[in-house]
Amino acid sequence: MNRKWMIMVSVLVTGGMLAGCSGGAPTGGTSTAKEPAAGADKTPAKAIKIEVARPGGNLPKPEEDPLKQAIDKKLNVDFNMVMIGGSDYKNQINVRLAAGNYPDVFELEPGEIKSFADKGLLLDLTPYVPKLKPVLDFQGKEDFERGFIGGKQYAIGRDANLPFNTFLIRKDWLDKLGLKAPGTLEEFKAVAKAFTEQDPDGNGKKDTIGLTGFELDTFAPLFGSFGVGSPGNHYLKNDKLTDAMFDPLMKDALTYIKDLMDSGGVDMEYITNKNGLAIEKAYQGKAGIIYTGWQSFLRKDSEVKWKGVNPNAQWVQLASPKGPGGQFDASYDYGKAPQYFVISKAVEKDPAKLQKILDVFNYMASPEGLNLVSYGIEGRHYKLNGGKVEPTELMDTEGGYFSIYQMAGRKELEYLSTRFPYVEKELKFTNEQPRIKILNSYIYNYPAGFNKNDMDRFTKDEIIKFIHGKRPLTEYDQFLGTLNSTFKNDAYLEHAAKLLKEKGILK
Repeated sequence: MNRKWMIMVSVLVTGGMLAGCSGGAPTGGTSTAKEPAAGADKTPAKAIKIEVARPGGNLPKPEEDPLKQAIDKKLNVDFNMVMIGGSDYKNQINVRLAAGNYPDVFELEPGEIKSFADKGLLLDLTPYVPKLKPVLDFQGKEDFERGFIGGKQYAIGRDANLPFNTFLIRKDWLDKLGLKAPGTLEEFKAVAKAFTEQDPDGNGKKDTIGLTGFELDTFAPLFGSFGVGSPGNHYLKNDKLTDAMFDPLMKDALTYIKDLMDSGGVDMEYITNKNGLAIEKAYQGKAGIIYTGWQSFLRKDSEVKWKGVNPNAQWVQLASPKGPGGQFDASYDYGKAPQYFVISKAVEKDPAKLQKILDVFNYMASPEGLNLVSYGIEGRHYKLNGGKVEPTELMDTEGGYFSIYQMAGRKELEYLSTRFPYVEKELKFTNEQPRIKILNSYIYNYPAGFNKNDMDRFTKDEIIKFIHGKRPLTEYDQFLGTLNSTFKNDAYLEHAAKLLKEKGILK
């Protein structure tokens, strides 16, 4: 798990000005305004400014952002979201925190929350949980308590997403070569090799490859075929906490992947395919198999990119091959929230602002606010037909940034089926694939003297050596010994088991 700063203040912006909504604070933990006395000044109170910060971009100007305007009007706030691009985000946030200039709300990874709290930077939300009842009711107790870290509720986790990734394969290439979709590991290897050697695009050149991807995620479903998680994953196996590297079948998985590499069926640039390069290779007809999210190929705005290169191309989903460990489509951390939102300790000194922040969280979890942040403005971005949301064309052209505002989450399948009804079958396929349930997000801190980044870097480097034949797999046990003796992985696992027992996950 990469411990990176992601102060993703993912917009407590869930307000909503849907048609027919009345002014006033949302119910559920929000303030109740008193009727002013006769003759009293009824001038609305000045809007309370809320600053949130998150990495990224793609946000309209305030005057061109109907969601911000709806939130501001509904809750009498000035919702100011600061988007900080790319790698500069961490640096800018560090500078602000060091200067005591905190955003009101920001995001951290689970492994960072406890250390920030110990430094007195975060508001303990435990006393405010009753005031967040709409969020709790929407997410459910189990999801809401993802923000319960180190014995206190320090964060509000965005309701979990569903998995998006599967293998995708060029069906037209299979048809041209007279091959069926591979269902076993040996069939998968044969197809990848054929895509490399048998000119599946028919241009008379040897310019195609079987499997492409980025780093070890390229092979994630193949690890799943052996019933093991990808390197760095932790999960329960026979009710015992298991490190993927120490799983008895990991060596077999690496042996298979090495054979696949040796067959010539893998893009040898998989290690350097950064910034979507693997997807671009697939779009350009240079690769025929890739493990990625359905949205990268099956959404209409994605389809036009590869259809523009070859109108006859057909990308379809492919289940993980059957193997000695089953048919798991890689692994997935169902316990991890996509974002963890924290509130600055400094906000505690301003009760009115704190209440507005809670109001925004609650509103975005309410039916009205959820519709706003999911689908936009009724009458503009969607219409209601018998209570069912029907998107307009403007939802596609203007709604690309709406997810930034979905801080409490969304009704995932309902949302995706509404936004992209033409991929309902593919959504169902993706959601039904069995996956190894990993527990990484529950391991939110580390024992003294343990450096996970160093161990992860060493692990990745050695795995790449094994599958490229630069280090013989006969030395795999020696490699495991180094993880314990040099990197203290055994102490880390002992610590992880303790944390999982505290959560009631491990007996």
